[in-house]
Order: sequence, then structure tokens, then C-alpha cells
Amino acid sequence: MEFQKTPGWLDWYPNPSKPRFQVPAGSVDAHCHVFGPGAEFPFAAERKYTPCDASAGQLFALRDQLGFARNVIVQATCHGADNRAMLDALVRSNGLARGVATVKRSVSDAELEAMHSAGVRGVRFNFVKRLVDCTPKAELMEIAARVKALGWHVVIYFEALDLPELWDFFTALPTPVVVDHMGRPDLAKPVNGPEFELFMRFMRAHEHVWCKVSCPERLSVTGPKALNGERDAYRDVVPFARRVVETFPDRVLWGTDWPHPNLKDHMPDDGLLVDFIPHIASTAELQRKLLIDNPMRLYWPPEQ
Repeated sequence: MEFQKTPGWLDWYPNPSKPRFQVPAGSVDAHCHVFGPGAEFPFAAERKYTPCDASAGQLFALRDQLGFARNVIVQATCHGADNRAMLDALVRSNGLARGVATVKRSVSDAELEAMHSAGVRGVRFNFVKRLVDCTPKAELMEIAARVKALGWHVVIYFEALDLPELWDFFTALPTPVVVDHMGRPDLAKPVNGPEFELFMRFMRAHEHVWCKVSCPERLSVTGPKALNGERDAYRDVVPFARRVVETFPDRVLWGTDWPHPNLKDHMPDDGLLVDFIPHIASTAELQRKLLIDNPMRLYWPPEQ
């Protein structure tokens, strides 16, 4: 089956550079995706965008190029609740990848058990209206209760302005909660301003909440322009991400977000994104927690 990409869609960066920062051995890229390939894993009819193909093999080649050992593959909204592409990638990984699925209320216990056996350890709830039609909260709460029995967590994707409205729902979730991309803060506002302070207060108040300090290319106002050398970009994101890492060192994760869906202005060099890490996790201890200890504790606990 052939799919016509959304007009203006930017394909992933074809020749990522070798990072100058060498990630510690055993590091985990804790947020990435696979798209199709559409001929093998068709995109969902209800999707709001049609991406390029981005296969498991291409993802694992990037993993090796950047120096990572493992991946956490998050179900892409273009595939809806059809998790076959993600599950196929988990099988191909030979245990070196875990998954975050999208499921509907109609999912059976047997299907959940099969996903768990394949390596799924969470479900994602997306509240970004331009990407998905939001599922009723009662249905999401029912799903969360069911996956809790498997030891899974819930990944939430929302935008900063919507946190006050969603606070009570997030607080009531019965599982660990992982926030995508720092809740998408508005970087035109100050790091110590009321909007980002509300997010920090949300994490302080709820010790079961984790945060991905990912996607500087998606959040940045200054963009990839180098400020102090060719590898020094997205610096306006640093104060936000570094504050989260230093305040909650045991509850932070990092990921490439490859193949970077829905970017409009530029497609990042993934090697440059890796070189962003030491700016936000400035010590070897913080880097180890961010890249190894935390994702391994969440996705590869000894009992599983």
C-alpha cells in the first residue's frame, strides 16, 4: 500500500554526525518511534498526518551510530491503536527495546498479556488536540487500572497551557506517570515564571511522576543555530531541562524522538542532540542516572 506524505513533511536526517559526547556504556534512548513501513504496517485511517517510512532497522542503525545500547519505542499516533509496527520492532530488537503502546477500551486481557510478553511496559495518553481526538477520561482511567495489574506506567503528552485543566486527572492515575518533553513549556516565558513553576510543583507534589527532558529541537525558539560553536545549539532549552534534571535526578529520562514527527522548520542532526546531553546533565552521576539507571529501573526491572 502506498501513502502520500503530508505536504511539507520533513524526512528524518539521513546522515547523522558522530556525537562528540560519548554516552556511557549501556545507555538507553528512552523515546523514539517507528513509522511503518507503510507497505507492511499501514497507517491508521483516522491519522492526522502521514509520515515518511522509518523502520526498525533504520532505528537500530541510528542506535548503534549514536552509541546507545537500548531503545524505548513509543507508539506513533499515525498508527493509532494498531501497535503491530512497534511490536515488530520489539521482536526484532532481541530484548534490547521496550515499548509504549496505544490501546482502546476494547483491548482484551490476552492482547495486553501478549504485548507484555513482547516487551511493552506502558500506555500513552495523548492530549495534544492537533494530533489526536482525545479519548474520554473515564475510558483512559479504566485502561490505566487494567495496565496497573501488569506493572505498566502511563505516558502523558500535553501542552503546558493545558496542565491546570488536566492536573486532577493526572493526579488520580493509579500508575507511575511519565511526562513527555517536559510538558512542552513555552520557552518564550521565563524558567522561573508561573507556567513552568506549575509544572515543577506538579512533579514535586507527586513522586510517581517522571519526566522526559527530550526534544530541544521541538521546544526551542532559537533553533539549531550554534551560539558558541558548531555543536552548541538549542541553548534556550538548557535552563528548563537542567532544572528538571538537577531537581529530580531519579525521575528523568532522555530520548532522541527519532524520526521527529511533525517538525515544520528543520530536521535535527541526531548526533547534535546527543551533544546536548552534557549541557543538561553536567556530571557523570547525573548522566548515568538520566541515561542508564532511571530507564533501566522503569523498563527493565530485575523482576521482569
